[in-house]
Amino acid sequence: MENSLGDFRINDHSAETDLEFVHRELSKSYWAENIPLAIVKKAAENSICFNVFIEKEQVGFARVVSDKATFAYLCDVIVTEMHKSKGIGKALMQFIMAHPDLQGLRRFTLATKDAHSLYEKFGFTLQKMPDRQMEITRPGLYLEKK
Repeated sequence: MENSLGDFRINDHSAETDLEFVHRELSKSYWAENIPLAIVKKAAENSICFNVFIEKEQVGFARVVSDKATFAYLCDVIVTEMHKSKGIGKALMQFIMAHPDLQGLRRFTLATKDAHSLYEKFGFTLQKMPDRQMEITRPGLYLEKK
């Protein structure tokens, strides 16, 4: 799938994902600070990847982990600082939500610290039954010395 919107284009072509770009941006994020490139590569290989380009430069990325039938988890949504507030995040979300492999899912989840208003526009809400959700979380995992 591919869509051109004004100055940028969005696609789900994993072969076009610039893993060095994704690694650089994720390494600066609050959720994956210092993530190793090998982990980024493995995560991308096992996800549906979405790319945003202005000409040939990648400026955005997101990935979805899914069984493509019942469940999906949206993660690693990034838009470079230089290109924020240009509607790229909204266009990326529209593209993701229209993706044929992500239709008819029973549950579509994500986690965010500060972008609730963006995701609410696409139907995401706070968990209705958080007491049913459980997790194992390891914040700072990539900061630990091995």
